[in-house]
Amino acid sequence: MTDAQETAADRTLRIPRETGTPAVATGDPDLQSAAVPLLEPREGIPPVTATSRALADVVTAFAAGTGPVAVDAERASGYRYGQRAYLVQLRREGVGSALIDPIGCPDLSALGSAIADAEWVLHAATQDLPCLRDIGMTPTRLFDTELAGRLAGFARVGLGAIVENVLGYALEKGHSAVDWSTRPLPEPWLRYAALDVELLIDLRSALEEELDRQGKLDWAHEEFAAIAAAPPAPPRKDPWRRTSGMHKVRRRRQMAAVRELWNVRDRIAQRRDISPGKVLGDGAIVEAALALPANAQELAALPGFGHRTGRKQLEQWQAAIDRARALPEAELPQPSQPVPGPPPPRAWADKDPAAASRLSAARAAVSALADSLNLPQENLITPDTVRRLCWEPPAEPTVEAVAAFLAAHGARQWQIDQTAPLLTGSISITAA
Repeated sequence: MTDAQETAADRTLRIPRETGTPAVATGDPDLQSAAVPLLEPREGIPPVTATSRALADVVTAFAAGTGPVAVDAERASGYRYGQRAYLVQLRREGVGSALIDPIGCPDLSALGSAIADAEWVLHAATQDLPCLRDIGMTPTRLFDTELAGRLAGFARVGLGAIVENVLGYALEKGHSAVDWSTRPLPEPWLRYAALDVELLIDLRSALEEELDRQGKLDWAHEEFAAIAAAPPAPPRKDPWRRTSGMHKVRRRRQMAAVRELWNVRDRIAQRRDISPGKVLGDGAIVEAALALPANAQELAALPGFGHRTGRKQLEQWQAAIDRARALPEAELPQPSQPVPGPPPPRAWADKDPAAASRLSAARAAVSALADSLNLPQENLITPDTVRRLCWEPPAEPTVEAVAAFLAAHGARQWQIDQTAPLLTGSISITAA
């Protein structure tokens, strides 16, 4: 393998503890197993900020800090209703780390304003931004270390894996899926939370250097700007249709039963502030919808409605099914409407052989380019955009027309520059 063929994943970037400066180490595969366990935050576990007075001190301190701000949030997915933040962690040069309790301090807009001009460093930013936005924190600039790792060609981009590979430290990840709504939070959890932001800024610096070395730093900046500028996602239409196992439900009255059961479950979960799955599993909803039992006794015999389901609970679920059974035909839900756009690619050969040929050529070209650039295909250009282009290409398949098509479908300029010429060739060669 030549030096030019060496990938970022074949090297191990390290930030030695004593210097704090990036350095490229050898490609020795044994280095990763020699990663240094990171057991304690360097200033110790910070106190949890849970009062308005303590929050005011944190705001003042972070406003006076310098450089980027590492930001992370912990949710209680699988335990509580919704995706609210139950702990927010921050770190900045000149300040150190802070742990903030959004239950005691539900409005962090003053903190968000205090660091609004700074670059925020997050890992997998799109996961945390919605819950941060809900408590008043929205960045204007950000650096996503997970996305940076993808663009740099790292095969494993989870926080623990990339910190180990890039910085040479092993993070303890045993508390990632705990119930962060627990109060008081146990000390080991707080230590874990503080360590999640301990090295984020160091990681950012090392990844920035690597992206710059590969000539991809401007690409990353475009991606980060698009994330920061993206509006909040709209509420899902008919969220009950996403019930796991819904593909088994074919009849409209069965669909109505899923809808009724899902809505009842959602109201109960919201009122009790627990995960909907802890109220009633998706599998139980689907089984009840398929069977449409006539009474609570029949319902109790179905999977998910066993002996632990009380009489009152059985009656409320049966009432939902009864409502679905009684609905007039005109009020039954329609089968889900096809999503606008091309059909599934497996049907293209029969529906439009020329489009199938275009897609095959385009996929091969994108795959080859992604390999040569050492990044995932989906980060080079989204597969959905490629499918739409191949299904309905511009009437005149010029590079300019393809570039305009890609831009209209959300592609960033760097993606357009890289893919428009090869996609134009793909759809032109096989044009009908």
